[in-house]
This record gives sequence, structure tokens and C-alpha cells, in this order.
Amino acid sequence: MNAPRSGPALGPRTAASDPVADANTAASERLAAGLRRKALPTLATAPAETSPRETTRTVRSIAQPTFIPYITQRRGEVAAPDNLVLRPASNSRGRGRYRLFYGDEDPGLDRDLRQVLWARVSFNPYDERQHPTGDPEWKMMHPFRQRITMEALRCQICKAFATTPLGTVFLAGADDYEDKEPPLLTNQPPVCAKHVRTATALCDHLQEDPVVFLATSAPLYGVLGSLYGLVDGRVDVVAQPKEPLPYGHPELPTFLASQLIRRLARFRVLSVSELRRELAELPV
Repeated sequence: MNAPRSGPALGPRTAASDPVADANTAASERLAAGLRRKALPTLATAPAETSPRETTRTVRSIAQPTFIPYITQRRGEVAAPDNLVLRPASNSRGRGRYRLFYGDEDPGLDRDLRQVLWARVSFNPYDERQHPTGDPEWKMMHPFRQRITMEALRCQICKAFATTPLGTVFLAGADDYEDKEPPLLTNQPPVCAKHVRTATALCDHLQEDPVVFLATSAPLYGVLGSLYGLVDGRVDVVAQPKEPLPYGHPELPTFLASQLIRRLARFRVLSVSELRRELAELPV
């Protein structure tokens, strides 16, 4: 996949008015309630097979920073017991068409806006800013937090709205798109103007000449994850595509997503200093 890593600044809203904060709270409560009903452990996440997909380029630092990105998975947010099932698709014509479900599925939590099933990940307690607590797992992105920040174009650092009057800021390493042909795809949520410098400081990959894609169009493209099927009569992973599956792909009914992908459709390429200069010239 051609996926890089990791307005005037907008601060995080309060939990009462912030739809992302509301989604965090609702997701935590509904997942915990569902697990209690099934007598499962209170911590639940994606099956182990999907974990390599969370290890692609996220922000991290050798020294412990004072700010941990919102999307970073935390210690204690761990893999869930596997209760996936395959059922005949309701709109299936002919034989052999199935759809992947959780045995105790909550469609409002477990599926994205395009009705693709998502890997489950537990939620540590959230603090007064509606940020997760716990030590960071620097090489991992929490699938739910990656998904909602990508869906709503929220900052991966602070979860504020990331769109500026100039466009939406996506960061990439200097060589991420070298010799790549369109479409240009990214699995990294955007960054607000306030935290461009923070993101470049936290991520080793971005510390040498990072590239700014200032996008005026970056539509949802598809998902990364694992394809499931029946193996010796049980539901199991049958493939892990290296490239994301676009929405509308015929294999998505039996796919378990772990990262949401956007396509950079219209954009300008800038340096960080050029971006900061253009933002500074905006009228107050």
C-alpha cells in the first residue's frame, strides 16, 4: 500500500459536546456490557492475526514524551477471545456466499459507516480530556480510535478537528511516495495545525524532512485487515492482503478490518516550514 506513517489550532472539545468523546464513552460502555453478558474478560480486541496491521508506522519517541497521541494503543488494550461466525449472506444469490459476524455483535460499534466488520479492541479508562490512559504501545494504533479519527478527519494527536482553511494536513516521510503512482493512499489520520510540530517530533520517521500533503479532497478508500473463511470447519484467517481492499470489493463481507484508508485525491505538497508560513498568513 502507498501508505505513509504517521486552522488555526482547534483544541479538544468537552466530552459533552464532542461526538468523538461520546463515541469513546459509548463504545467503552457497550463493549464492556456485551462482554459481561457473555462472561468474557473485560478486555477485548482484535484476533491476534490482525495485530501486524497495527504495527505500521505510528508516532513514537525514544524519550518518554509529555503528550501521547490519541490514536496510540495503550498497554492493557489487548486481543479479544475469538467469537467470529460465518452466516449465509441475506442477499446471496447461489451457493457459497457468507458474511462475517460477531456472535454478540453490536452493529453500531462493530461496523463502520460502510458496514464492514471491525476488529475489536478494549478500552482503558479515559481521563478528563477523554484521552485513553496507560503506557503507550508506540508501534500500534488502536483500531477504533484510528477509525473514528479517519472517518471524522480528526487530529491523530489531540482528536480536534484537523481541517484548516487551506485544507487537511496529512504527514508523510520524505521517501514514502517516491516512485509511487496514483492513487496515493494513507492509513494515517490527519494532524491539526497546532500539532504538526508535535507529530514530527514524536515520530522518528518524520524527523528528517517530512512531507506535508495539504489535501482539499481525501475520500474514504477502503480498509486493511484479514480475510476470513472456513478452515477445517472453523472460522479462521485465510489471507492477509498487503494492499487495502477498496469499499465495494466482493471479499469485504468476510473481511475483518483493522485500519481505515483514505485516498489523497486533490492536494498540494509542502514542507512543514511552508505550511507554517501559509497558516501564519491567514487572517485572524
